[in-house]
Amino acid sequence: MTAETKTQWDVLIIGGGPSGTSSATVLAEHGHRVLIIEREKFPRYHVGESLIPFTYGPLERLGLIPKLRASAFIKKYSVQFVSPNGKASQPFYFFNRYDRDTVAQTWQVLRSEFDQMALDHARERGVSVLEQTAVKELLKDGDRVIGVRAQLPDGQVVDFHAPMTLDCTGKEAFSTVRQHWRVKDPYLNKVAVWTYYEGAKRDAGIDEGTTTVAVIPEKGWFWYIPQHNNRVSVGVVAEGKYLSRGGITSPEAMFQREVENNLWIKEFLSHGQQTGPYYITNEYSFHSRHCGCEGLLLVGDSFAFLDPVFSSGLMLALKCGVMAGDAVHEALVSQDFSPERFAPYATAIRAGLENMRKLVYAFYDPNFSFRTITDRHPELAGDITDCLSGDVNKDFSRLWAAIREVAPLPDELPYGQPLTSGAPARTVA
Repeated sequence: MTAETKTQWDVLIIGGGPSGTSSATVLAEHGHRVLIIEREKFPRYHVGESLIPFTYGPLERLGLIPKLRASAFIKKYSVQFVSPNGKASQPFYFFNRYDRDTVAQTWQVLRSEFDQMALDHARERGVSVLEQTAVKELLKDGDRVIGVRAQLPDGQVVDFHAPMTLDCTGKEAFSTVRQHWRVKDPYLNKVAVWTYYEGAKRDAGIDEGTTTVAVIPEKGWFWYIPQHNNRVSVGVVAEGKYLSRGGITSPEAMFQREVENNLWIKEFLSHGQQTGPYYITNEYSFHSRHCGCEGLLLVGDSFAFLDPVFSSGLMLALKCGVMAGDAVHEALVSQDFSPERFAPYATAIRAGLENMRKLVYAFYDPNFSFRTITDRHPELAGDITDCLSGDVNKDFSRLWAAIREVAPLPDELPYGQPLTSGAPARTVA
């Protein structure tokens, strides 16, 4: 038996992506014995490549800032929006509101390299990692999760035990699906089609790493994310019925047709060469009815996944991971693993998610634009920047009141609190 295949741990973490490695790093720094069980062999492909300013806090806490500064990742100072006629807004520079040497500069990352960096960093902090090891099921004692059953690369099946298991499996949401807690967002059910270009046009200087959100008719949009090695990640998000209109089913045909619907995207891509496959995914927003139960905590995308129009995914995953690491540390110290103690974690994560969700809903409303709000309420420009930048746990009630003058906003969803022993186990088919 190797060190990694010991069967008793303080914490088991399913998944070695950003939420898993951030939770694991924090817990290891607190002195706990942590095992990450990862199905894939890193480096592996993953989409979700743009950081936003308030990712800085979690990255600093994890000790990753020096490694990012020494990396080849493109520096990102701003975001801009492009209308369907190809007219680009002035970039929103983060340094007009935040400290230029810290929060105001972030990065466009290649996820295979970023996730490898974070996993290696966790190992350096004392985390044990099993790659190419698939978790098959949660182990339970009654309703309490007591570990996982996993299959090692050689086919051997091993039971691992710990008082806490963290589900950090991303959109796959291993536990969320098996516990029947997964709930679709009432409205945000988009389809994304994306690919990569080499040599496509990019702006010069500090605008080289600008994220561009380019709008197409029917409230769909392109992301355009410059990366190092002369690559650009570019994808289109819209309703499935819109993308497949006329009976189109090929991701390539969907993508190339929409390129014609935004002159800026068409012009910038015309300088490059498409490379690699076209990818497609649906279910671009969902929520978990609970954040966990006794012995189990959901972290990152397995807890909730939000439409990525404002690139909030990596920030939320890392923030969630750090908060989960601290909450589980306190549970280990007190030897109290009751679900109720994770209610503050769930409340904070859901509050931030609901704020960003309101802004996403507004984006898809045809009567909304940032210019409309700032023309009517110039004093709220800072609040818009803060929410877009990921400072999501602020009080934005004035901003929501202003947006409701032009567009409806959703009620907060009653999801996320831990499943306690006295609560009915509501499930969704």
